[in-house]
Amino acid sequence: MRNDSMAERDAIGPRIIGPEAERHLDWVEVARAIEAGHARPRAQMEDVFLRRGADTLLNRSAWIEGLGIAVKAATVFPGNRHRPTIGGAVNLMSDEDGSLRAVLDFALVTKWKTAADSLLGALRLARPDSRELLVIGAGTVARSLVEAYRAGFPGIRVTLWNRTPARAAALAAQTGAALAPDLAEAVRRADIIACATMATEPVLRGAWLQPGQHVDLIGAYRPDMREADDDTLRRARLFCDSRRTTIPHIGEFRDPIARGVIAEGDILADLYDGPALARQSAEEITLYKNGGGAHLDLMVACHILEAVERAEATAEP
Repeated sequence: MRNDSMAERDAIGPRIIGPEAERHLDWVEVARAIEAGHARPRAQMEDVFLRRGADTLLNRSAWIEGLGIAVKAATVFPGNRHRPTIGGAVNLMSDEDGSLRAVLDFALVTKWKTAADSLLGALRLARPDSRELLVIGAGTVARSLVEAYRAGFPGIRVTLWNRTPARAAALAAQTGAALAPDLAEAVRRADIIACATMATEPVLRGAWLQPGQHVDLIGAYRPDMREADDDTLRRARLFCDSRRTTIPHIGEFRDPIARGVIAEGDILADLYDGPALARQSAEEITLYKNGGGAHLDLMVACHILEAVERAEATAEP
C-alpha cells in the first residue's frame, strides 16, 4: 500500500537540491550519518566507465536495503577550457518502490561525503586531545577538510603545505590557517596529518612520523597513485572506509600489498567492522585511507535530503 508521503512525492515530482542546501548541514552530523549507514546491511555497489578518448562518463551505483538507491553520474572532460572539467548529479531513489526521490548537485554531495568520511575516521582514530592539524594540499578538498576538522575538533590549529607555495598561501588567506615552510618539520609537529593531493609518488615519509599521530589519506584514487611511502604503512595501524573500494583499486594499499611490503590482513578494519575501527593506545600511529565509494554518496545524499526536509518542516507556520 502506498503511503501519503509517497503520493505527495508523485504529485510534486523529485526534489532538486543544489548548493543552497549547505546551510542546513553540519560536518559532525554528516560524519555520524555515514557511521549510522554502516550499521545497515552491507551495500551492493558497482562502477561503470564509458570513455571517448580523454573524456569519461563514470556511473557509480549503490543499493542499501532499507535506505535506498543512488546512482552518481560523473562526466570528466579534461579538455574543457571555459567550463568545469567535472560535472554530474546524484540520483536518489526509494528503496521501497524505486521511484526517484531527489536529484542532488554532484559537487554538494562529493564535498560533504569526502571530508565527512575523513572526519569520521579521525573521530574514531585520532587522539581526542589533538590540537594540531596539518593539511597537505591546497585544492578544493583541502578547503573542505579545514572546515570539517575544525567542526570535529574545536580549537584545532591548522597548518597548510603545498608543492606550489602560492596556492597554499591563497588558501591560508581564505581560511586563516598558518603556512608550513618545511614539510618534514610540520609533520613532526602535527597531531593529525591529512593528505589531499594528486600525487603519484609519496609526499609523506614514515621517517617523519611521531608516536600518537593520525594519518588521513584522501587524494589517491587510482592504482598508480600514492601519497604515503612504504615506511608510513609499516609504522602505522592501518584502517580504511571500505576494503572493497580501496584494496583492489587504489595504489595506497594495492601497490605495497603486491610487492609484499604489507599484507591484506594488515588492514585491520573498515567502517563495516564497527568497534574494531578504533585507537588502542595514545602512542600508536593510526592511518585511515579514505577511498570514497557510491555507498557513501547514498548515505550522504539521504542525509542531505532529510536535513532539507527537516528545515522546511521547522520553518512552516
